[in-house]
Amino acid sequence: MLIEIWSDIMCPFCYIGKHHFEKALASVDFANQIKVAYKSYQLNPETHFTPGETVYSMLSKSKGMPIEQAKEMTSHVVKMAKETGLTIDFDSNIPANTFKSHILIHFAENKGKASDMKERLFEAHFVSGLNIENDDVLLQVGESLGFSAEEIKDALSSEQYAYAVKQDIKEAQHIGIRGVPFYLFDRKYAVSGAQPVASFVEVLEKSFSEWKANNPGIQMLNDQDGDASCGPDGCTF
Repeated sequence: MLIEIWSDIMCPFCYIGKHHFEKALASVDFANQIKVAYKSYQLNPETHFTPGETVYSMLSKSKGMPIEQAKEMTSHVVKMAKETGLTIDFDSNIPANTFKSHILIHFAENKGKASDMKERLFEAHFVSGLNIENDDVLLQVGESLGFSAEEIKDALSSEQYAYAVKQDIKEAQHIGIRGVPFYLFDRKYAVSGAQPVASFVEVLEKSFSEWKANNPGIQMLNDQDGDASCGPDGCTF
């Protein structure tokens, strides 16, 4: 069963939600029958790294509030992350454009490491206070997963991956997604926000039970150990 997840690296609730979802998925006995597709989304595509800009000053401008109020507003997110076992450091967090990060996630998906890449990018952004718009930082993140500098540079300049990111964003607009994280289970059930683990488990079980009923799999009409077949122990002649 396919689960599609739209999220953005600059979204703290996407970071928290990723861990809630993964804990839920690890708790069900059908996890090996679930395919997760990470989809790109940009909360603010106009945001770019500006020296001296902070999350607090950005919130202050966009919401018309004093810096201290912006700090107070983000404190509950830090607490929520801590309860999940995560660290979010808004004091060192650098606002930056996330388009290149999404390119790397698409690149890593082809190598079976999309989730790992997403995790490293979240850590770079929220924990280490790195500028994820910077190519050198992205090279560092990619190399930490075993990719070569050449592979990462090729991916960042690839029109294929840039196109994939844009298509994800267009699809989100078509579906009507207005915020992330957004989870789509089997193109049937949608969940938004960093839901508690129990809520994710509930939707997983409901959607999977219905999917399984519609996809019963292969039905064997005879004994798997019958004649005229080959198996781990050799062929039956």
